[in-house]
Amino acid sequence: MQDNDVYDLVGIGFGPSNLALAIAIEEHNGRCRPGDRLRAIFLEKQDDFGWHRGMLFEDATMQVSFLKDLVTMRNPASDFSFVSYLHAHERLADFINYKSMYPLRVEFHDYLRWAAGRMKDSVHYGHTVTDVVPVEGGSLLDVTAGARTFRTRNVSVAVGLESRLPAGIEVSERVWHNLDILHRAAAFDVAEPRRFIVVGAGQSAAESVSFLHERYPTAEVCSVFFRYGYSPADDSNFVNGIFDPDAVDLYFDAPDEVKRMLFEYHRDTNYSVVDRDLIEDLYRRVYREKVLGRERLRMLNASQVTSLKTRPDGVTAVVEHLPTGERTPLEADAIVYATGYRPVDVTRLLGTAGAHCRRDDQNLLRVGRDYRVTTDSDLRAGIYLQGGTEHAHGITSTLLSAVAVRSGEIVDALAASGREVPPRPLAMIGDR
Repeated sequence: MQDNDVYDLVGIGFGPSNLALAIAIEEHNGRCRPGDRLRAIFLEKQDDFGWHRGMLFEDATMQVSFLKDLVTMRNPASDFSFVSYLHAHERLADFINYKSMYPLRVEFHDYLRWAAGRMKDSVHYGHTVTDVVPVEGGSLLDVTAGARTFRTRNVSVAVGLESRLPAGIEVSERVWHNLDILHRAAAFDVAEPRRFIVVGAGQSAAESVSFLHERYPTAEVCSVFFRYGYSPADDSNFVNGIFDPDAVDLYFDAPDEVKRMLFEYHRDTNYSVVDRDLIEDLYRRVYREKVLGRERLRMLNASQVTSLKTRPDGVTAVVEHLPTGERTPLEADAIVYATGYRPVDVTRLLGTAGAHCRRDDQNLLRVGRDYRVTTDSDLRAGIYLQGGTEHAHGITSTLLSAVAVRSGEIVDALAASGREVPPRPLAMIGDR
């Protein structure tokens, strides 16, 4: 049934980005006049809040400072901060004594769930958006999720990334993407696997190798990657400035060739790189096993998987050593592809409204500094992107570093745009 009012914003997805936006809207409403408050609702296809559950290893730490939480960079006084979470859980002193800027990933996930729980009245879980349709001459949008339709002046799309696999590879019981490794590996807890293969050279690949090597002490773990060795992430002091809010302005206003140059120069802050501590830990394991004569952890560097056959009880992969061309068949209980992610096609998700979004000569969406997509004259309602704007806003657009400040900027844009259509009851238009 049609919701009987007009929202200022409907958020599609309720991960960290739209959660931060929901909090920013609540804090905006708490300090503005009643007539300037924003009405928002968020739609999430999952039945509960969850963020990369399949990679919540017990010993994995965040790669971003706890100060880059949902709110602090925008509003240090917010009681939705990670520090407020620690205080609420009586762990603030303990975390201070922990002496780290980087909390455990499971702890940060619990922080996100704590914040999401406080915003439960702003989200409908179990709602998968199937279409977004311009109405009222393009000044409003009808967002359809199942049998319900929500009318709004703006949408915020924050559906994250989807797993990327090599051509011809499909996920199965024995072929995994690392995003689901914890859930998939649980099937082997009552068995004794003989060998795992992990493909990839980035942080997720190295974490997957470490996890499997520790969890299954009799299994061999083969790490296959193009490079000669894992490359360390560049998290040095000056380079980290590329994730600062001011860097977004510089990047957005720069010529296209400068944007490409900066992205290539600093892709090793995030892409296909590994934390130095983890690299050293894995090297120590390899060396220790050589000394002891029990080599379970094998680094198949400068190599690639050239073919893969699946069986009911495992897989057979052919691994080619690129410098020599030598090919070696490996039988394994399972193969894990830690081969990264790609942005979700926003226009596909937007359905009918997606056809009104404009693209540049490289077929990339045109996006303003306020993260609003440029649309044709038939669509005047706002479409805001949370993620997928690296080409316009820089390398930080898909990372947690941006969520707090970006949410504040979107709220400012919503508040400044005014209300072209006043709130009014709508006639029920039936199930859609």
